[in-house]
Amino acid sequence: ARVSVDAANRLLDGLLEDIRKLRTNPLRHPVYNRPYLPAGKYRYILSNKMYRIVYQIIGNKVFVDDIQDCRQDDDKSILNK
Repeated sequence: ARVSVDAANRLLDGLLEDIRKLRTNPLRHPVYNRPYLPAGKYRYILSNKMYRIVYQIIGNKVFVDDIQDCRQDDDKSILNK
């Protein structure tokens, strides 16, 4: 948003659109395995070519747990704290 409000709004719109798509068949996206996470618990989708949306499925609900800027080091993820 420091550069362009329009760009920030487009980014947000893209993220929200991809999150809404998880309503239908969230299992189609790959499992997000990391040594510090329970195996198979999380999945991810890439959004806007540079953001990783990490989510889990509990029952028939999808919970977004993290949105990561893929240009950054994975160690900055809130999931490994």
